[in-house]
Amino acid sequence: MEQQDLNRRLLLALALSFFVFIGYSYFFPPATPTEVAKQTTNTANQTPSIDTASNANVPTPGATATTAASAPVQMASTGLVSVKSDNFIMTVDEFGRISQVELLETKYHDDEGNNLKILSPTEVKPLEVRFSDVKLNEEAFKTPYVNAGSQTIDVSNGPQTLTLTQTLSSVTVTKKITFKPTGQYDVTVTTSASTPYFITPGHRPVADQSMYMLVRGALVKGADDIINTVEDGDAEGYEKFQNAKIASAFDRYVASMFFDFDKGLNVSILKEANGDPLIFVQGEDTLTLNAYIGPKEERILRAINPELTDAIEFGWFSFLAKPFYQVLLWINDYVGNWGWAIILFTLLVKFVLFPLSYKGMMSMQKLKDLAPKMKDLKEKYKGDPAKMNAQMMEMYKKHGANPMGGCLPLILQIPVFFALYRVLLNADELQGAQWILWIENLAAMDPYFVLPVLMGASMWFQQKITPSNFTDPLQEKIFKWFPVIMTVFFVYFPSGLVLYWLVNNLFTIAQQYFINHMYEKQKQAAIAAHKKPKE
Repeated sequence: MEQQDLNRRLLLALALSFFVFIGYSYFFPPATPTEVAKQTTNTANQTPSIDTASNANVPTPGATATTAASAPVQMASTGLVSVKSDNFIMTVDEFGRISQVELLETKYHDDEGNNLKILSPTEVKPLEVRFSDVKLNEEAFKTPYVNAGSQTIDVSNGPQTLTLTQTLSSVTVTKKITFKPTGQYDVTVTTSASTPYFITPGHRPVADQSMYMLVRGALVKGADDIINTVEDGDAEGYEKFQNAKIASAFDRYVASMFFDFDKGLNVSILKEANGDPLIFVQGEDTLTLNAYIGPKEERILRAINPELTDAIEFGWFSFLAKPFYQVLLWINDYVGNWGWAIILFTLLVKFVLFPLSYKGMMSMQKLKDLAPKMKDLKEKYKGDPAKMNAQMMEMYKKHGANPMGGCLPLILQIPVFFALYRVLLNADELQGAQWILWIENLAAMDPYFVLPVLMGASMWFQQKITPSNFTDPLQEKIFKWFPVIMTVFFVYFPSGLVLYWLVNNLFTIAQQYFINHMYEKQKQAAIAAHKKPKE
């Protein structure tokens, strides 16, 4: 590869990687909750049977998979108890499960003002119990629980406890559930006889129907503190985690999770018919669990237990996304506005990367000035590539130009952008976060397309003032159209993400003007020094 083409080809690679990473979600969107529900209904009787003969003495959720035909996914049944707080309404059904959770905060309302319901009526519900004994399991799905207390519980002012009892032919199951105002609840399951069983936080919530490339599925934090994720469609059906700390079924903004930071949970992942993961926790006799269902909001999870914030997962580039998220939270605590927090964070990133950007931009200026000489060398040594490259390297050395100088800042921008993309796409805090005037929700698209248009215009202007010496017509055409293509892509993106890209472009333009000024001063100083007569 010729040295002078390195920067341009890297820019092209950056553009193409962006389209692969971001554009994929437009052409191959994930199934919406409605589509998933249809698929579940159509395949309810096709749950794969799992052979557990070799593990006859070790009960697993696989044993319950063989009962799928006789105990299919139950639709939302009669509400047994309603649990109310200032921020949510939970419904516990006659099978002792959380059949629905409605989020009451305004930021979760749909366009008609309806509350957000985060559980699908056609999926497995939180607190569903399945027994390893096939006949007992069939009986359990036909026998309702009994509630001896009130049908309505208000936890707005503090925790309230609900006790449910299910009487089966050979065992009595008691669920003691203590609900708390935050969405946390503690569960104790007791069986009157020793009977292996499994309890689930349910299929992941289906509260978001956006077509972005998001991470959804199951998350397990093991005893070794390693975060494991099994995304929708990727479950193998034999994943097991002993003494796990967290087991979470999660969507974009919300999650249903069990956790135990003392004794741990014995977790197994069951593969559903569509390849989605379904978490089960093993129990026998008495099992005590801590649990939470609701938004993956850092403030709420940290108040329950700081370690629970590990359940906020950003997928690829999490090693950068998580610290970025913490910095954004810290800035927002001071400025009190997520829009300004994004702007200040962008300024901070540009400031940290400025030394590298300065060197890279100065190198690009020198390469621009050397372009005519490089063209002459290519013409002169076109039949001898080795000698041509040697002469070019000698010229670079003589003029202090580095053909790789502009690469490092660009390489660093790739993970920075993708990590921040994940944060701004998945952070629940951005929902309903207002910035200025018409931007009332940084998690939603700009309703008047102002930010995307400004972003595209800033990209075009940035290209105009950035040194370039394209020799490949195709590369030049791609980059001329890049601002237009990016504008189209960003029209439907969350306005918080578009705001970051726009501000990043504006700061880059300011940097470029500064670099152009400094380079011109250096050139003039060099010319003056060259003309100065020797003493």
